[in-house]
Amino acid sequence: MNSYVNMGVGAFLGTVFVLMSVSIASEGVFHSEAPEKEGFAIIAEEGSSDAGAGSAEAAEVDIKPLLASADATAGATVFKKCASCHSIEKGGPNKVGPDLWGVVERPIASHEGFSYSAGMKTFAEANKTWTYDHLSFFIEAPKKHVPGTAMGFAGVKKPDERANLIAYLRSQADSPVALPDATASATPAAEGDAAKPAAEGEKPAAETTAPAN
Repeated sequence: MNSYVNMGVGAFLGTVFVLMSVSIASEGVFHSEAPEKEGFAIIAEEGSSDAGAGSAEAAEVDIKPLLASADATAGATVFKKCASCHSIEKGGPNKVGPDLWGVVERPIASHEGFSYSAGMKTFAEANKTWTYDHLSFFIEAPKKHVPGTAMGFAGVKKPDERANLIAYLRSQADSPVALPDATASATPAAEGDAAKPAAEGEKPAAETTAPAN
């Protein structure tokens, strides 16, 4: 082996030795022990998430007191969210959903010429008419109040908007139905077992911004 090869091997081994020495020395200088107790440990309370969900479920809004001061004119603006699927004029055509003239207290799934979904027909077997409570609950969350409905509307979540919309729907009739007693309970129990949603354990909610499919 010639001298150049010996020199190259020696230089390589020397470099490796130096790098290892530096690494070991650095670890000794900068190494720190893990603390016995974390300074910012965050402990989430078990069940807090479930508790929050339960609170949201319990906070159901009674629409009847809001109807006394609801603005039907403002409700006509809210109805624009429904107009692509529903007509509202007397004798109006059925669209994706049925015509909504006279819908307040109209028998559920009864509008002539409209093909209702199986979910709506099942719901109609246990619930007679579109009461103010049913309208409010359904308009808020259609698929929650009527499981199996074909209506894909996401719902009107704000209580004041729902009240205005229902006031507008009420006005669109030959003889508007009387406003409800604001002191009556809006819970399904107040209307009897027939007012319970089709799915056990679900709260009521209404079709596309009014009963439809």
